[in-house]
Amino acid sequence: MSVISKTQLQRQAEQLVTFVNMAPSPFHAIDVCRNWLRGADFTELKEKKSWSGALKPNGKYFFTRNGSTIVAFAVGGKFRPGNGMSIVAAHSDSPCLKLKPVSKKKSSGMLQVGVQLYGGGLWHTWFDRDLSVAGRVMVRDDNGGYVSRLVTIKEPIMSIPSLAIHLDRTANEAFKFNKEVHLTPVLATVSKAVNNESNSETEDKFAHHPVLLERIAKQLDVKVGDIADFELCLYDTQKAVIGGICNELIYGARLDNLNSSYCAIEALINSVHEDLTDDTNVRMVALFDNEEVGSNTANGADSALLESTIRRIQASCEGAGQTAFEETIAKSFLVSSDVAHAVHPNYSEKHEENHRPEMQKGPTIKVNANQRYATTAATSTILKEIASRNSIPLQEFVIRNDSSCGSTIGPLLSAQLGMRTIDIGNPILAMHSIREVCGADDVALMVKLFERFFAEFAELDAKVQVD
Repeated sequence: MSVISKTQLQRQAEQLVTFVNMAPSPFHAIDVCRNWLRGADFTELKEKKSWSGALKPNGKYFFTRNGSTIVAFAVGGKFRPGNGMSIVAAHSDSPCLKLKPVSKKKSSGMLQVGVQLYGGGLWHTWFDRDLSVAGRVMVRDDNGGYVSRLVTIKEPIMSIPSLAIHLDRTANEAFKFNKEVHLTPVLATVSKAVNNESNSETEDKFAHHPVLLERIAKQLDVKVGDIADFELCLYDTQKAVIGGICNELIYGARLDNLNSSYCAIEALINSVHEDLTDDTNVRMVALFDNEEVGSNTANGADSALLESTIRRIQASCEGAGQTAFEETIAKSFLVSSDVAHAVHPNYSEKHEENHRPEMQKGPTIKVNANQRYATTAATSTILKEIASRNSIPLQEFVIRNDSSCGSTIGPLLSAQLGMRTIDIGNPILAMHSIREVCGADDVALMVKLFERFFAEFAELDAKVQVD
């Protein structure tokens, strides 16, 4: 059994719920992480500035890119160029609907909002929900420049109503809809909104309904004319909660992959409470944007971000030889963390019979012979040993041979860097739904696993012989 107390299990579950509710968009998720890291005495770096002389042994640092990706790391007291890095990587984004650049629509006496589909969501779950918007707004400042501002409209201001059963008697047999036509949120009735909108001539110059722009401007305490552009996600205003009759489950949006993002940041902060004086490694967390759309962006895992970070850390240290980067890669280990498929009680046949991860039974190692996951026998041995030392239960998942296997950032980073990698995640139900389900106890188990990975990997790695 795990040595984690009931109090700690409950506290970690509650903190994940808080994190999810504070993060209706990737921009908000990264902002929460930034504030938590600052509170733990991490120093913020800027990619545009030199890091020469800025990094010190026992130092704690972080930087962001695009406001939607973050890298945080702590330098061991005995770290030298060529030493290893203990890395946990996850992603900050989730499937959602995003406003189109020109979102203004009108039909049958209703104001509607045009949206794009981001990622591979279970889009039917977005019908009949109380929706609002959150994200990033670029605002003109008094100096003629632009500043990025976060906005969250907390009240439900949109919905996507289903068609009544009386008008489609086949809906319960097969709910089919056109994603462009039928997945269009209703914002307001024309008759009510007209009193709040400008005249038609003025309205024509806007790409979005003036009533929506005015709500955003009011939220930010700026003028509509000061809004240059924005990236807004629709989100369900129903908050994440701890539920189940035994309070053992978490119901909420964006658990894929805020579950992993929270566990990684929490574990890094907790792990550096220890004395880093004798640590030979760098402990690092990287949360990337755009995993749900392939990661092939400047902010995604398929960019040069992680490699350039490692090289900059090396360059900031004295005595770096010509092969310091390559030596570090060979001595490093990356845990790619994304949620896993829990076995569904109503569809248990969808899982291979010997690989059916259950919620509340610990993190899941994900394996795929075709390398859709980056796990190998060597990498799973290391993580299993760390888990065994600390009484943390682990499960394993393999997709059925007659099913297609998804993937995540693990194989991308492993191939790009040539770094040993394992794919793991907490099991959840309803993955990519607007409302997912995970086990409450699994949160603390994953946090503890990451904490011990940061603390124990360097010492354990010296005892593992492969090449």
